Amino acid sequence: MASRRERVSTLHRLQLWVLLFLPLLLVPQPIAGHGGKYSREKNEPEMAKRVPGEEFRMEKLNQLWEKAQRLHLSPVKLAELHSDLKIQERDELNWKKLKAEGLDTDGEKEAKLVHNLNVILARYGLDGRKDTQMVHSNALNDDTQDELGDPRLEKLWHKARTSGKFSSEELDKLWREFLHHKEKIHEYNVLLDTLSRAEEGYENLISPSDMSHVKIDALSTKHTELKDRLRSINQGLDRLRKVSHQGYSPTTEFEEPRVIDLWDLAQTANFTEKELESFRDELKHFEAKIEKHNHYQKQLEISHEKLKHVESIGDPEHISRNKEKYVLLEEKTKELGYKVKKHLQDLSSRVSRARHNEL
Repeated sequence: MASRRERVSTLHRLQLWVLLFLPLLLVPQPIAGHGGKYSREKNEPEMAKRVPGEEFRMEKLNQLWEKAQRLHLSPVKLAELHSDLKIQERDELNWKKLKAEGLDTDGEKEAKLVHNLNVILARYGLDGRKDTQMVHSNALNDDTQDELGDPRLEKLWHKARTSGKFSSEELDKLWREFLHHKEKIHEYNVLLDTLSRAEEGYENLISPSDMSHVKIDALSTKHTELKDRLRSINQGLDRLRKVSHQGYSPTTEFEEPRVIDLWDLAQTANFTEKELESFRDELKHFEAKIEKHNHYQKQLEISHEKLKHVESIGDPEHISRNKEKYVLLEEKTKELGYKVKKHLQDLSSRVSRARHNEL
């Protein structure tokens, strides 16, 4: 039988072996192609895991987020961008699942994702063009009309501001409608540019026979969407003319521009009276959600200005308290922004399906 000293010596050797070699067994072995920008680990839904300190699971979206932060966008615009990128990430990861299952063979969903990303890039000035950033401000100073970038809108806004028919709250509400209209025009132009480039690509094909029926149908769908957007822009301009000249009616159904657009579209869609009434109720809930989001956006701006002021004073304890409050408001604004945009996407899809079913 081994002596006590021999048993202790053997135990010590075993402990030493564990300390030396066990960490090597636990380290994951490198895999070919691992960790690249477009690797499965970064972009596949099953493999994509958020790296600590990164906002998104997809590397390209993290790169866009970092670029936006370098541009020093306002806190509200950053929160809005965060919501848009979250929606884009969700849709892209869902598409990757479809593709892995052999679906989307015509590439229509992929093309829509590319278009949506182009709109995001243009909206927040991430496409390299200095004049594409959308304006998100409620300031009502004398220079704001120049931000609209359209002589017709500038003229209407000036008329409304000087008419005396609007309270400060109503002017704030009307300004949001003008900015929303500008954004619709901008998105229309992005879609028009995307469609033009797609058509040029098809025209350069070696043989017209290479252009499949699927691609022709996809182009036709885009043309229909383009016409719908142009119709919505014209209707929106008519509404802005009417409101700017007459003021707001006390019996106005809704106040938020996006909700007004949805309600106008719903009334011309193939809804039964019961479905339309149900949709109206849902729009009221949606408008309340938007108002809550707007409230947090304003609080975030105030908190940001206060934090900048406190940081200039240099009191560490005061800075820490304000920074903590700012971070909480920022996260809440991002969360609400995502919920608003997801809800908007769902409502828009329902109206779109009802309108197309009618055709």
